[in-house]
Amino acid sequence: MITATIPAWFEEIQQSAQAEYDTLPMPSRKDENWRFGNLKQLDFDGFTPEDSSEISYNIPELPAGVICLPFEEALQQHGELVKEHFMKREARLGSAKYAALHKANVKSGLFVYVPDGVCVKQPIEVNHVISGAKKIAFPHTLIITGKNAEISVLDRFTSANDDDAGLCIAVNDLIAGDGSKLSYCAIQELNLSSRMIQVNATQLGRDAHAIAFTLNTGAQWARNEAISHMEGEGAHSDMLSCSIPSGTQQYDQRTYQHHAAPHTNSDLLYKNTLYGTSRTVFSGLILVDQGAHYTDAYQTCRNLMMEDTAEANSMPGLEINADQVKCSHGSTSASISDEEIFYLRARGIEPQKARRLIANGFSIEAVERMRNDRLEELVIEAIDQKFASI
Repeated sequence: MITATIPAWFEEIQQSAQAEYDTLPMPSRKDENWRFGNLKQLDFDGFTPEDSSEISYNIPELPAGVICLPFEEALQQHGELVKEHFMKREARLGSAKYAALHKANVKSGLFVYVPDGVCVKQPIEVNHVISGAKKIAFPHTLIITGKNAEISVLDRFTSANDDDAGLCIAVNDLIAGDGSKLSYCAIQELNLSSRMIQVNATQLGRDAHAIAFTLNTGAQWARNEAISHMEGEGAHSDMLSCSIPSGTQQYDQRTYQHHAAPHTNSDLLYKNTLYGTSRTVFSGLILVDQGAHYTDAYQTCRNLMMEDTAEANSMPGLEINADQVKCSHGSTSASISDEEIFYLRARGIEPQKARRLIANGFSIEAVERMRNDRLEELVIEAIDQKFASI
């Protein structure tokens, strides 16, 4: 719990959240949101909510009016803004219990507010170093953009060492105001003894554009839940992810594209490259509300099976309650063809290097759609490090 001077209303929120966590049941096999999920990873016996992690910031020169503060300081200095937007959305994809645990214990993270018409050209970079065996970290990112504002933020999750079995429960609130552009990128590189749950809620106003990208290369098990609410007419959401599990790593991905207004667009592209006996789960739903006419929504999950022992489970879905919509969803799982390897070998490239080049190129499509040179550079660097370690 936060012990610094904080508003009484936040203490009440945390107490209520702790009661909610204690009351909510554990996920079960009957829960559709945990279908194919590994419930054994939810055994947190012996873990304590004593966050010993460290957080550092690389903040560019900011225009006048932009607020960028550690979460604790934002609570004290800009409590009304935090109160208005902090975890207002239900974690509806299966991790409501763990979102409540986060709310009850959050003590670190980032708060960003960009006023109307202000553009922050360079991304804000945040590095969360998770430390302490059997400790739980609760980093929180809250980003609010005004009308026609622009911002990009990177969260990077790493471990202090290779041995500590840590747990990170991270939550993001991304609030994109009318006509604004908000880009968020998360790079997860925790050690292979750690686990992670990340819940991302994006809210878009009229003509807003939000990009949310996640890269998974670390952790023994990671659960990503991404929700995008397009509430304003003309809103556009890009939901992107690359995951490269190897060995016995497992990545569980759940998504929800909610079209609540007409003339909205969303495009989801998730790419998984699997090695060893690794395993991925993808479950996504596009929901088009009544009256959300002329919606364009796309959902694609592609799995590249680098070894026959890997396993990928994909469950895309649609629920359409409006007219004049264009919606599609699909999933593919395939291995590298002999023809692709032959083509590269005929040009003097060794088979192992050829396979790595193909796997690397497979991921780039999602990375390039961020359309941010600095973020793309950092993501590609992390991808190269992962492939080099396999």
